[in-house]
Amino acid sequence: MHKSGFVNIIGNPNVGKSTLLNNLVGERMSIITHKPQTTRHRILGILSDENYQIVFSDTPGIILDPAYKMQTSMNRYVSSTFRDGDIMLLVTDTIEKYEPDHPLLKRLSKLECPVFLIVNKIDLIEQKEVLELILKWQTLLPNITETFPISALKDKHNKKLITQILKHLPEGPAFYPKDQLTDKSDRFIVSEIIREKILEQFKQEIPYSVHVVTTEFKETKTNKKEPLIRIASTLFVMRESQKAIILGNQGFAIKRLATSARKSMEAFFGQKVFLDITIKVKGNWRDDEKALDNFGY
Repeated sequence: MHKSGFVNIIGNPNVGKSTLLNNLVGERMSIITHKPQTTRHRILGILSDENYQIVFSDTPGIILDPAYKMQTSMNRYVSSTFRDGDIMLLVTDTIEKYEPDHPLLKRLSKLECPVFLIVNKIDLIEQKEVLELILKWQTLLPNITETFPISALKDKHNKKLITQILKHLPEGPAFYPKDQLTDKSDRFIVSEIIREKILEQFKQEIPYSVHVVTTEFKETKTNKKEPLIRIASTLFVMRESQKAIILGNQGFAIKRLATSARKSMEAFFGQKVFLDITIKVKGNWRDDEKALDNFGY
């Protein structure tokens, strides 16, 4: 008997959805930073064994009042998860609060598929408080199938979560080759790594004004015949002032960014990387439908 299905991870920004996905799949499929609205696309992480294939889907955090068209597109990724999920994982944490009329709870309450509640960051509170939270959630969302208090950052209880997912997963063939980890290309992963470093290195509006496009990913060799990946990526910003900030004094900031990103890429791909980053200004791309379409939104 072989089981397979789609397990969709949803929730508000910055509650640990991407951390959970990465721990479940065992690779860095989604970028993780301390800043909200990190994930912009729907990203699949595929966990396969001889007898099963679980296709996890990480989505952007729900934005109740989108400020520009890119955020509207991000919300569409979330909506799509309600159409194809065999199991829904609602991720929350120990501090955020939901009102009973929250749109997400309304949609979840109408689902016929199993809904798992994942209460993340339990290492930050006492056990008594964890139990109180679970009781509150059972009132807010009565159709919860399973509840898992976890610490995604510390990788707790994932085996139990996988076991319960498999109990509820339907029988079926594999959707992807068993050695495939994600539906995203190497170029996409490179762009996400760079965007992660931008989020870590720069403050305020800069990270949210940048889109990364990787134009070249070529496996070649060094002069010493060692494996080498040549990568070229372009950062699109909205203003010249943002370009100047990312470049930094005498190019210091862009060099630091490129070095940090290159090291993460080498760790991910297991090969030496040559990375070339350029910056271009594309005014107000977040509200430009043509640009959003070109950028994959």
